[in-house]
Amino acid sequence: MNNKLSRRQFLGSSCALGAGFALPQIVPACVFGKGAEVAPSDTITMGFIGVGGMGVDNMRQFLGLENCRVLAVCDTYVDRQQRAKDIVDSKYGNKDCAVYGDWREVIARDDIDAVMIASQDHWHALMAVAAAEAGKDIYCEKPLGVAVEESKAIRDAARKHKRVFQTGTWQRSVERFQQACRLVRNGYIGDIHTVEVSVEGPDYQPKYKGPYDEQPVPEGFDWEMWRGPAAPEPYNFGRVEWPDWYLIFDYCNGFITNWGVHHLDIANWGCPRIGSESFELECDEVLRSEGFTDNSLSWRAEFRYADGFKMIFTDDGKLKRGCKFIGDEGWVHVTRPSISASSRSLLKVKLKDEDDKLTESTHHGRNFLECIATREDPVSHVDSAHTASILGMLADVAGRTKETLNWDSVAEKFVDNDGANAQLKRAMHNGWSL
Repeated sequence: MNNKLSRRQFLGSSCALGAGFALPQIVPACVFGKGAEVAPSDTITMGFIGVGGMGVDNMRQFLGLENCRVLAVCDTYVDRQQRAKDIVDSKYGNKDCAVYGDWREVIARDDIDAVMIASQDHWHALMAVAAAEAGKDIYCEKPLGVAVEESKAIRDAARKHKRVFQTGTWQRSVERFQQACRLVRNGYIGDIHTVEVSVEGPDYQPKYKGPYDEQPVPEGFDWEMWRGPAAPEPYNFGRVEWPDWYLIFDYCNGFITNWGVHHLDIANWGCPRIGSESFELECDEVLRSEGFTDNSLSWRAEFRYADGFKMIFTDDGKLKRGCKFIGDEGWVHVTRPSISASSRSLLKVKLKDEDDKLTESTHHGRNFLECIATREDPVSHVDSAHTASILGMLADVAGRTKETLNWDSVAEKFVDNDGANAQLKRAMHNGWSL
């Protein structure tokens, strides 16, 4: 990674990193749970990079686990730094939590075992790769960057450096999603011929209505570090607040990837062939055009496989939100509030001893900490995170090219389409590169 500084150099830096707040992403406390008393020698020390809404929510959940100790927080907003520090210090009854403006300072600390990353999406690859190279285990919010090559870089770095990597696709630690995928994986609805995935999209519109010219950077905010590797645009309030930054391609692929990743992950968990086999892909996509916003507004993508199996992925409310598996002996639909099936008996199935139970995780954060101790893969490991992330990214590429594309899952590129393959990578700016 370029823009690297020596530890002495960047320990004196005043740069910072911000985190976004997305209401649909807030993780239920039950996903993290509470553990038993543990000895100090078994405590895992953590630093939190990006302590906006999502980052603070994650931090609060980890603070509730006795085998975790939060040592440091980092953000581009001074007020967010202080708020996060106050939460940590209040929990421990001291003033020990360190505050940083440059995320590299957190990674440089030898006494920190793991980091949580909840920055804007365009920062994920730089931070996660650097953390892996520094020997940190990583809890990183989804998706894995803003381009396929960034996601690959995170996956490859985590595997190369043997890091435990958990991503924020926490639905895997919720029983109803496990139940649905167990029914599918163990053949209880027969051979699957169709998977339908529907998520939010145009329901979210930008709040900022202008003006759109350059504005003074507010005191206590480091715009240069917030922007980081994104295009060198001048500061404007409409670029940095949620949901507006979520709708700007420089910082986020939009709901097609950032929200899509949750249910695409469940689709791939239930039917692993979705990510492991090659497919033909078409996507009818409408892009945003209000103010600064320019990523996906609405879409309908179809992934088609050699034997006729297909996955439909859309934001169209005509399909019930969530993930629906349709087999030749029935169907099961799962979403955050509920699970339903073609017959009540399916939801009462008792698994056989030989059936694949998929996971024992009931708390996403605890699962991460347990795997740090055992060095095993957590439930939302880096390979599953990569697959779930790129499925939305690939749909977006198909929508932007307006072509029928053929994806080679082994080579991880489109077949005979240089234009589409060029969109698998994003340029990095302001001196940053992987």
